[in-house]
Amino acid sequence: MGKRDKKKIKGNRDKPRLAVYRSNKHIYAQVIDDLSSKTIISCSTLEVEVKAKCEKTSNKEASKIVGETIGKRLLNVNIQEIIFDRGQKRYHGRIKELAEGIRSVGLRF
Repeated sequence: MGKRDKKKIKGNRDKPRLAVYRSNKHIYAQVIDDLSSKTIISCSTLEVEVKAKCEKTSNKEASKIVGETIGKRLLNVNIQEIIFDRGQKRYHGRIKELAEGIRSVGLRF
């Protein structure tokens, strides 16, 4: 199945989309309301709060910390459920650890 055949993932205010981008050195996550085209919350390994908790930014532990941090921020704005958008990346490794970090806080997707 090619890119054009896949269903587009869209989020709304009640159930926003969590878009994940992974580079070689960092991981980025942002929660987007697609109806108003606004980013609600974002988090990455570039933030001082996250860098202080991990020694390397390109491993699974850093991804889990980013997941836990963004999960706590989502709970603070009363968002309980999200749609997980991993892009074209496979669900394993650092992407999976970020998702497990979000689930450990109590969010559903």
